[in-house]
Amino acid sequence: MPTITVSKNISITSTTSRIFEVLSNFKHWPAWSPWLIADPEAKLTYSDNAKYYHWQSTRVGSGEMEITREDLNHQIDYNLTFLSPWKSKAKVTFTLSQEGDQTYVTWTMKSSLPFFMFWMKGMMEVYIGLDFERGLKLLKDYLEFGKVQSTLSLEGTKAFEGTKYVGVSSTASFTDVSMTMRHDFGKIAEFAQQNLNITNGLMFSIYHKMDIKNKRFVYTACVGVHNFPTKLPSDFTTGEIAPSSVFVVRHTGPYHHLGNAWSAGSMIERNKEFKKNKKFDPLEIYVNNPMEVDEKDLITDIYFGAK
Repeated sequence: MPTITVSKNISITSTTSRIFEVLSNFKHWPAWSPWLIADPEAKLTYSDNAKYYHWQSTRVGSGEMEITREDLNHQIDYNLTFLSPWKSKAKVTFTLSQEGDQTYVTWTMKSSLPFFMFWMKGMMEVYIGLDFERGLKLLKDYLEFGKVQSTLSLEGTKAFEGTKYVGVSSTASFTDVSMTMRHDFGKIAEFAQQNLNITNGLMFSIYHKMDIKNKRFVYTACVGVHNFPTKLPSDFTTGEIAPSSVFVVRHTGPYHHLGNAWSAGSMIERNKEFKKNKKFDPLEIYVNNPMEVDEKDLITDIYFGAK
């Protein structure tokens, strides 16, 4: 059977003993889980010693996890069983290594796929890896600040009036997109300041393509306009988004946590809580100006096309 192996790591300013305490007690996990953040109403059941838990959710599925071995302040091994939406088993390990005031946390999972699903191996490793990366960032917040700096609000289905826009198009890796987008929005902000008479105050990004396998975005950083200008720099573009119905997930927190909103929207769509309009390119709508606010206060609405 095709074997899936995923391993991600992060550096956290905390002691190995404190991190071990959190990872070895499942009652801490809902605070930083990259999956449960999408469904705070999930039903959770724990053993008396909190070394086992079971989750049940229509949105994120159901399963159970149990600690099988502990090497104090160094390593924890788990058995993971997914019960729905499909059945599978996996071995999970966290390893800890402290250097000075930093602890390096490595999250590893080994599992397998039925032979006939061999073609999904690469895709599954990428998706699980992205989940692990989100989870480790949330774990880092939880340990360094006492809570995660990422909250989601499901705003539901709304009408989007559409807009004309002026923008700058780019291709960026998942790791570089924040820096690249800030550069592009610097250009957009300068244009908006010089053309206040035609802008409508809407700042957003259009995601034309998400290459999950190669972890790259093709996007356009935009400012909404009432009318197109007569002259534009050569690296600018224009376009128009038609009115549409959208499902909105609101994220409050640093940009590097925005993947939580994207993931939640995808889970909700897979759960058929809204029917996806595949002709609508997803949008990041910046509720407050990303050039002027502290990242922890950034509010971003993700618009998923809905029918």
